[in-house]
Amino acid sequence: MNNRGMLIILSGPSGSGKGTIVRQLLKQRDDTVLSVSVTTRAPRTGEREGVHYYFKTEQEFERLIENGELLEYAEYNGDYYGTPVKPVEKCVREGKNVILEIEVQGAEKVMDKREDIVSIFITAPSLTELERRLRRRGSETDASIEQRLKIARWELTRAFRYDYVVLNDEVPLAVERIQAIISAESMRFARMENFILEVINNA
Repeated sequence: MNNRGMLIILSGPSGSGKGTIVRQLLKQRDDTVLSVSVTTRAPRTGEREGVHYYFKTEQEFERLIENGELLEYAEYNGDYYGTPVKPVEKCVREGKNVILEIEVQGAEKVMDKREDIVSIFITAPSLTELERRLRRRGSETDASIEQRLKIARWELTRAFRYDYVVLNDEVPLAVERIQAIISAESMRFARMENFILEVINNA
């Protein structure tokens, strides 16, 4: 069998529940890890360096770009986010599935560069529900929420670029849907070709 892990892109509007879904998924799968992104935004309460993000200044971020050390990077709501290449490649070679929880801009850059990815777009049932979730956080101003909803409307128009769209109406159901996608993808011919050849050769 193909012992390489899968590179899984998981995107969706702010408030779609990506982070919650990823946390639940990682609890259920020992073979799956989350890629830690680099960002120029300030840490939120409880976020730790190297666990949630690698926090960099704009100058440090620009050096990473110049040195070709990012798989992708994008600007979102005034801050920069990127995916460091080396840790991702190391995990995939070791047979781990790596989740890239990234914005749509960054996701499309990865899609344009690589074919060995599984891309999943997470959506809330409606923009009204998305707004309710954002307001429930209690950490956003009205202006910030309006900006996030504006971005969300654009992101939804890009969902066609993804292999799968998963509705997050209830977190356990959304996680179950993603589990089904990962299971199905692991049985694609491209990942089972070596196994088939072994069966033929050992007949």
